[in-house]
Amino acid sequence: MEQDMAGAIRVVALGNDGDGIAETPAGRIFVPGAVPGDVVQPGVLHGTHAALERIISPSPDRVTPPCALFGQCGGCRVQQMALPALLGWKAGRVLDALQRAGFDTIPTPATVQVAPQGRRRVDLAFRREGRRIVLGLHRRRGDVVDMTACTLLDPALFALLSPLRDMLHSLPGVHAGGDIQINLLDSGPDLLITMDGTPDANDRRILAQFSKAHGIPRISLGGTPPETLALNGPVFHHFDGVRVTPPPGAFLQPARAGEDAIRAAVVAALPTKGLKAGIIELYAGCGTLSFALAAHAKVLAYEGDRAALACLKQASGGTRVLPALRDLNRQPVMAAELAKAAAVVLDPPHAGAGTQMAQIVAGKPRHVIYVSCNPTALQRDLTPLQQLGYRLERLTVIDQFLWSTEVEAVCVLKLPGTGKNHRR
Repeated sequence: MEQDMAGAIRVVALGNDGDGIAETPAGRIFVPGAVPGDVVQPGVLHGTHAALERIISPSPDRVTPPCALFGQCGGCRVQQMALPALLGWKAGRVLDALQRAGFDTIPTPATVQVAPQGRRRVDLAFRREGRRIVLGLHRRRGDVVDMTACTLLDPALFALLSPLRDMLHSLPGVHAGGDIQINLLDSGPDLLITMDGTPDANDRRILAQFSKAHGIPRISLGGTPPETLALNGPVFHHFDGVRVTPPPGAFLQPARAGEDAIRAAVVAALPTKGLKAGIIELYAGCGTLSFALAAHAKVLAYEGDRAALACLKQASGGTRVLPALRDLNRQPVMAAELAKAAAVVLDPPHAGAGTQMAQIVAGKPRHVIYVSCNPTALQRDLTPLQQLGYRLERLTVIDQFLWSTEVEAVCVLKLPGTGKNHRR
């Protein structure tokens, strides 16, 4: 239902999708592009959303978006908001989730915000349009926008986009388009391409030449498992000084500074006593946290992805990391084992810890360090811990997805009690 809006409205908050919120006599209205503190004239109301027709009085937190593609490219949602204010909003989202989980006493969060042009992981789409390749991100609920500018990407990745367009255009195996994931590893860019055709000998020759010309150690074809199409040198990355060989498309924190901040917060949260009992790490991946944890105690590192687990195993020789394959949703680590650990560290996927959380609740480990990338899942997973009496000892909020609505948090929880590791 459409409705004309008469008069100015004041934007008082941001919604979870980054749209401005105004409270009006007609109810709550969402205004994309508005910033808290703006006084705006909204356009026609469609349900609960109205376009931003005119800014009557700008918020002190409103800035000129730094990227020429803002408003077209779907990579950034809130470039019209000053970064310090954006960090404050993201911290507020985490605090709200913890309050909804039932925590009455929440420590003042430490906050970290990465610098622009630090993004080292990106998933792009490409499409043939006439005689050119369009390579970039989808606009909001729309087509691919050619990424001719970017304030997020590491300059080394952005510089690769132009030659990538030319190379993709020359591939016989690309008909209408496909997708490409790029990880900037310590060994150089690592590419995982999905195309809508089947690569032949010509595709492989072109990819091999491109790999060599641009210093790309590996280019792989998406599939189960991925297939290496071009190999031009060793593929490696380092976690806390340990060299690993990530599989194609491996999970990598989007910014090195963000990864460092997460690792530092987790290590600082380890208990000072009882570490001989060892650490249980859940969702270990390729070892983002594992080797840093192993500097302090034996680490039983569980991971459900076979390729990531193989990478972790290969690198764990001579360390105190003990990798184990486990689908933690279908076969969670059981309560009795969790109860014996000096600390349980988990960095679950966006959807949260799922059925694994029930075993953590049942095991009641004394120390739980939870790394979150989703305030909604954070609230759901930590609510039963709060109900058991866990205290929130420390909180770190990390903004490594600049100008987006995404936020990371490290929550340090402790169950008060007596006895070693609070065993029951």
